[in-house]
Amino acid sequence: MNRKQLSRSKKTRIFTWLSVAAIVLLASSGTSAQTQRKAGAAHPDTPDESPLFHEYRGVQLGMTADEVRKKLGIPKDKSEEQDFFIFNDTETAQVVYDKTQKVITISADFSNPTSAVITAREVFGAEIQPKPDGSVYKMVRYTKAGYWLSYNRTSGASPLITVTLQKIQ
Repeated sequence: MNRKQLSRSKKTRIFTWLSVAAIVLLASSGTSAQTQRKAGAAHPDTPDESPLFHEYRGVQLGMTADEVRKKLGIPKDKSEEQDFFIFNDTETAQVVYDKTQKVITISADFSNPTSAVITAREVFGAEIQPKPDGSVYKMVRYTKAGYWLSYNRTSGASPLITVTLQKIQ
């Protein structure tokens, strides 16, 4: 394996682990938020309107694995539970399936963002106030649509942006 292939292999592993970590973190925070919301009244982050962002590259929650692969092509890593796609050096995606091979999570990662990368405005219809360190995070539960949507941008000169759609179970 030459140096360039090794570098790409490392990047792929890093993106995979970051994506998995983000999904686990977001899923666990969604579970605790869901428990808190059931105990109280309607949460202000639960809008009644239809979500602005509901698909990624034509892939939507509920599609079959075959439909996803027709839209996105051959995944870099493929299994019955999830597919991992690498579109270029700065964009990857994970698609997670349930036991019936239907999409329950779509998570897209953008590294070294440029103007072509999806923005919080495109996801939620408005900018998100950055935290003091420059990072950005917002999650909204669309209970009528049956999923939650999150936007996360890390701080620093080369931030990682992750946009995740996940079915509410």
